[in-house]
Amino acid sequence: MAQMLLHGTLHATIFEAASLSNPHRASGSAPKFIRKFVEGIEDTVGVGKGATKVYSTIDLEKARVGRTRMITNEPINPRWYESFHIYCAHMASNVIFTVKIDNPIGATNIGRAYLPVQELLNGEEIDRWLDICDNNREPVGESKIHVKLQYFDVSKDRNWARGVRSTKYPGVPYTFFSQRQGCKVTLYQDAHVPDNFIPKIPLADGKNYEPHRCWEDIFDAISNAQHLIYITGWSVYTEITLVRDSNRPKPGGDVTLGELLKKKASEGVRVLMLVWDDRTSVGLLKRDGLMATHDEETENYFHGSDVNCVLCPRNPDDSGSIVQDLSISTMFTHHQKIVVVDHELPNQGSQQRRIVSFVGGLDLCDGRYDTQYHSLFRTLDSTHHDDFHQPNFANASIKKGGPREPWHDIHSRLEGPIAWDVLYNFEQRWRKQGGKDLLLQLRDLSDTIIPPSPVMFPEDRETWNVQLFRSIDGGAAFGFPDTPEEAAKAGLVSGKDQIIDRSIQDAYIHAIRRAKNFIYIENQYFLGSSYAWKPEGIKPEDIGALHLIPKELALKVVSKIEAGERFTVYVVVPMWPEGVPESGSVQAILDWQRRTMEMMYTDITEALQAKGIEANPKDYLTFFCLGNREVKQGGEYQPEEQPEADTDYSRAQEARRFMIYVHTKMMIVDDEYIIIGSANINQRSMDGARDSEIAMGGYQPYHLATRQPARGQIHGFRMALWYEHLGTLDDVFQRP
Repeated sequence: MAQMLLHGTLHATIFEAASLSNPHRASGSAPKFIRKFVEGIEDTVGVGKGATKVYSTIDLEKARVGRTRMITNEPINPRWYESFHIYCAHMASNVIFTVKIDNPIGATNIGRAYLPVQELLNGEEIDRWLDICDNNREPVGESKIHVKLQYFDVSKDRNWARGVRSTKYPGVPYTFFSQRQGCKVTLYQDAHVPDNFIPKIPLADGKNYEPHRCWEDIFDAISNAQHLIYITGWSVYTEITLVRDSNRPKPGGDVTLGELLKKKASEGVRVLMLVWDDRTSVGLLKRDGLMATHDEETENYFHGSDVNCVLCPRNPDDSGSIVQDLSISTMFTHHQKIVVVDHELPNQGSQQRRIVSFVGGLDLCDGRYDTQYHSLFRTLDSTHHDDFHQPNFANASIKKGGPREPWHDIHSRLEGPIAWDVLYNFEQRWRKQGGKDLLLQLRDLSDTIIPPSPVMFPEDRETWNVQLFRSIDGGAAFGFPDTPEEAAKAGLVSGKDQIIDRSIQDAYIHAIRRAKNFIYIENQYFLGSSYAWKPEGIKPEDIGALHLIPKELALKVVSKIEAGERFTVYVVVPMWPEGVPESGSVQAILDWQRRTMEMMYTDITEALQAKGIEANPKDYLTFFCLGNREVKQGGEYQPEEQPEADTDYSRAQEARRFMIYVHTKMMIVDDEYIIIGSANINQRSMDGARDSEIAMGGYQPYHLATRQPARGQIHGFRMALWYEHLGTLDDVFQRP
């Protein structure tokens, strides 16, 4: 049967299965009461296979798009009654429902049921019992599964290619957090911006874009906190300093982050930290760990102090077996990077406080401080002498000299109701993994810390509407709904043993589908939609990078080519993932990124040929890497040692050039909508059951790309980024 494109949303419900039999058990086809009796004894005694745990999955060909929770002690007629809101961008001939039995290692297939995609394309609801079949498509006894499906093509979506459109845009549906109004957002490029770096960038209403300084603002926020400082990080390093610009000194600015947090805790501020527990940094043998996150150093530093620092491992629900889960706990991470503090109100006379949160890609650790100059050698005797970071060469060190690895990143500060959502995310995580209940009871401080409320008037043209998104599951966050019905309303989906939030991926899909003119992405990784890769040399189904973002981008471009409209996707990625370039892991990621790009360019080329358009596909989709080269100046730092001869390290030092490491996780759509967070464009970040992530998505309702191009803060931020990367401002940047 020919495959057809499903691009839109599939609403599916798996109600129940009937008359199942398990051919892999001696009692598998016995009467129900005998089966339950045998399984109950096995469960109690601890021998045999124990109670049968049955679940069902939904696949579009070989791409898994949904799964139910497990039903125990109901091996014949399990009832799930679970609904799914599935974004799809897949070629498929059938929607496949598989009924499985969970095992300690792997799973056993009972059988599969098939519904032809052709029957869905008219958009009508299908409610049907389907035969469950074996591998030869022959029915397995009387086994059946009851399902309901309805397909909504993307072209029927009233938001498709129409942008945000109006101030009444409600945000991304089916999410745990609703969109908040009356917010304020501050956008940051890199950890610091020197004075006078950004040229004049005109905005609407006669204003000019003004840059902000991330680590200075975080230093001020922590220093001025009076009640709470909550921090999560992939890595938090106590020895860094946040203020380093000699032209912008601050009182007490030379204090290390660790000293600052200890000082605030000793003053009575509740300082709580959740830092990822790198399981590879165990004991004396691997103190640094594979990732060099300093997790054990940080915990030891705060031991016995008033700072409560908890190392939390990532125990994800990846629908794997016990054996798989053991390896996953060392593979996947807590990747959220947030700071939440209480902050003074703008009018200095008030004693009241409000919540302010920081969200983005910057960890508070070594190797992250940088400016738009991204110096390789010239800061080695000052800013970066005690913060030398170069993990791409073996045995690189400040003693042997540069180039250091320059670091480009993006972060944000959130004020208003959205800041409380970030706080609530921290509280959920602390209640799950923080151990002792040390969270401040903010209800008891309601006279001091004002409850969630707008910080901008509705008529203020600088106001923001913002929504919080996550990749996380119930293993890392307390308080997810218990029932499938409540979970579905909140946009949550079932995993093996947990409820999963993957709203970051949903937010990207929604924003891409709304896009009208262009999309600008900066990300540390760019790989996914592996179900559409060419199978040369691999089995795409074994890769498992199933998230939709690359395919959605390709289909967006294809739709614009078919409509005869101009559209471009710009993507900035690092030249290679951080690490030794020839290592197996780096080469594997580069190969997957190449396959992702190949898939996208294939779609675009075929669309151009079908329309008879002679154009370069790179006019529609183009990738960039950043690099720097520095001419030697007098008075530079002189290393006391030399790199080993004839190595990449020595060659880079001689050529005085190196890549700028792009660590950002950002997307801008039509200069009117922006997503900033911790999530990479890979399966780990977009899955929900792997790395834990957080992101904001927002727009300024008075600065939309409706009749005229948007000229609010998002436009100014993009122009500042392009000036940083290209060293110039050109009129063509106004309409990319």
